[in-house]
This record gives sequence, structure tokens and C-alpha cells, in this order.
Amino acid sequence: MSSILFVDDEQSARDNYRTILEHYGHTVTLASGVREAAEQLASGSQFDLVITDMRMGAQSGLDLLREARRTAPGTEVIVLTGHAELENAVEAMKLGAADYLTKDTDYKEIMLVVEKALEKRSLKQEIERLRRRVGEEFSFRRIVGESSAVRNLLETLRRVAPTDARVLITGESGTGKELVAETLHANGPRNNAPFIAINCGAIPRDLQESELFGYVRGAFTGADRDKTGLLESADRGTVFLDEIGEMSPKSQVKLLRFLETGEILPVGSPRSKIINVRAIAATNRDLAEAVRDHSFREDLLYRLKVISIHLPPLRERKEDIPLLAHALLQELAPKVGSKVTRLSADAIRALHEYRWPGNIRELKNVLERALIFADGDTIELEHLPEELFQAPAAPHGAAHAAPAGDETVPLDEMEKRYILDLLEKNAGNKLATARQLGIATTTLYRKLRMYGIE
Repeated sequence: MSSILFVDDEQSARDNYRTILEHYGHTVTLASGVREAAEQLASGSQFDLVITDMRMGAQSGLDLLREARRTAPGTEVIVLTGHAELENAVEAMKLGAADYLTKDTDYKEIMLVVEKALEKRSLKQEIERLRRRVGEEFSFRRIVGESSAVRNLLETLRRVAPTDARVLITGESGTGKELVAETLHANGPRNNAPFIAINCGAIPRDLQESELFGYVRGAFTGADRDKTGLLESADRGTVFLDEIGEMSPKSQVKLLRFLETGEILPVGSPRSKIINVRAIAATNRDLAEAVRDHSFREDLLYRLKVISIHLPPLRERKEDIPLLAHALLQELAPKVGSKVTRLSADAIRALHEYRWPGNIRELKNVLERALIFADGDTIELEHLPEELFQAPAAPHGAAHAAPAGDETVPLDEMEKRYILDLLEKNAGNKLATARQLGIATTTLYRKLRMYGIE
């Protein structure tokens, strides 16, 4: 059931439409003119749809349409017009009306147009819900840590995300390069458009050109239809070119032209296409070395790294491991049906001393395995894989010490300690602390009350 505002200065029209719309289960509010309807919209009443006559004395349906766009942008509008005034209907559509109806339309056609407009509103609401969900899922809070490297990374991301600048992300495998790319996209101006992640290293070199740029029918044996390339699929959005160092020389040439002109040329096509895509690339290779050995184009490197972001390996930010473990356990425990809420001090110490050649990805896998084998609410040393104790320990003094003693450390206690530590570093400044935590100040105050922090 939807809420509909019907606006017409003729009583008979108001009565007829109320009868039709209520018969189909909708709630109907009536208004006799633009001013009355505008007051209804401004009062905070939530309408799914406004149906308004075009001509109503000194003011018109176009005036109400403009008012609706200003005060209730999520509400769809249908205008009623006569056959001699169809140019007004065209103008209304340009101003954002969902559709129009002529005065002699029968009730079946009326309901078809109404349901179409309501479906359009429902689709917009779903898109907005998904956009908010993506924004939450890939908010800056997903990047966890208190190390200077993480603080610097977050500051860079907040500055770069609102722009369209090309970004080159470097770092070892497993350091979170795709998460950083997704965060840039989700917090940028293209977040309502596609994010297409492409692992260049996973595409055979002889197929990279056709996969990235597409092809036309007959371009080669087996090309029995046109195929849209991955770059074109990201039009108006963001493309993430992971393992860019594995791209073939021929694909590098075509990618360089795309970055310079916005043009792509599908394989076998005589005509190029213009697309609008933000490019973010990533690599675990030393591209400067690749340029020196002639396996990567120097001009392409400079085109890609308008902004350079380097992600340090986990062994260089050991102080972040307790917080990362906390965040990952909160994410993983519900997925595997685990009731674990704690890490023993010995388990934390073992995580801290390991060198993590697989970085955050390896830490996530280790914790997921531990959750499966832990019977109670605590991950103990015995739940961790043997390889953690076979690799050389990290050098002492390289990072903050892990908790000592035999006590178990609840996850909420880890969070409390982290907040206290940041408050101390910020001399009690709650606004600065909330910003570093990536939360609102109201959320910080709630956590302070929850943990009994004065």
C-alpha cells in the first residue's frame, strides 16, 4: 500500500481519483491547489507519489513539481494534462516527472502508469539502500590500526577519495590493496556506478586485450558475437587493475591510449569508443625495476601513479595486530557460527611474534581456522596452526609488546584499551580521537559511557 497525494482544483476529479486509487489499496490525500499541496509536502508527510493537474489557476503543476523536487526529492510525480497541452507534459518530464496522464485516460491505464511510477520509486530506494550498505561496508572504519602508517594511510584516503585522480597502490600480497581501492570508490563521486576488479595476472596474456577492451563478431575464430570488455563494463565507475605489472606489452599500449584519451578500441572493430572510467591500479612488483628491464612502459607508469599509496607489510606494523584480530574476529565469528569473544594472552603473543609473510590475508585465514577449532569462548594457543611456531620470530623491540601474563583478553577490553590509548595521545581531545577511530563523536561518547571512562 502506497501513500499518494492527488492535487486538482476540481472536486469531481479529486473524488474520481480517490475512488480509483483507494479501490487498488492506496492511501489518498487530497489537495485543491499548489499551495495546499506544497504545505502537505513541507509538513513532513511522507508521500510515495504525487499526481497533479497541470492547470490550477495562477499556479501550475510545474510549480508543484519544482517544489516537490526541492522538499521531497524521493517522491515521484505524475502530471495530468489535456491533449492540447502535451508540450507541458514534455517540460514536466524534463523537470523530473515520472510520467504524465491525459484527462481522458481510462482507469486501467491510470493504474498502469501509477504502478510504474511506484516501481520506479521502489527501485530508487533499493539502490539508495545498497549505496548506504556499500558505504558502510567500505567506510574508513574497515581500515584498522593505530600505527603511524595506518594513520597516514587514512589521511591520504580521505583526501584522495573525493577526487577522480588515478591511484597506484603498492605493497606485498595480502596487505589489503583491493580493500583500499574499494574504499576509494565507495567514498568517492562514482559510488553509484560499477566497481570492476580485474586481476591482470589471472588472465592469460594472449586473452588480456580481448577481455579488457572487448571484441566484435568475427574478430577471430570463435568470436560469434560482440563482447563488451571489462573496461567498458566499468563506464562511469571505477576499474581496479590488480597485478598491473603482469599486463602484456600490447595491452599496455592500448591501456596507455585509454588513459590519455578515454578511448577504447575493441578487437576487430574499426571504430573506437569513448568511456569515462576512473583507474586504480595495484602491484606487488617493483615497477621501477620493471621499467629498467623493459617489461613495463615508463610512460604508463607515470600515467597510473598520479597518487602513489604504499601499504606496509604486517610485520612492520605489529602494534596493529591486536586490533586487526579484534576486527577480524567480529567479522568472521558470525559466519562460522562461533561464540568466541576472547583471545588468550599466549595466543596474542604468538600472533605478535609471527612474521606474517602472507600479511593480513594470512592473519584472516589463521583466525578463521582457530574459530572452527575453538570449543569455548576463547582462542587458545592450541587452536593456532603449527606453522606459526615453526617460522623465525620477529626481532624483539620492532613493535609494541604483546600482553603479558596468563590472563585472557576480551575483545571489548582490547577496544577499551585502544580508545584510552588514543585519548591519551590526543590529550583528551574527543573530536580528534573520534576522527582517528573513524566514528562519530556521539558514538565515541556512547562507548566511553559503556566502558565507564570519565
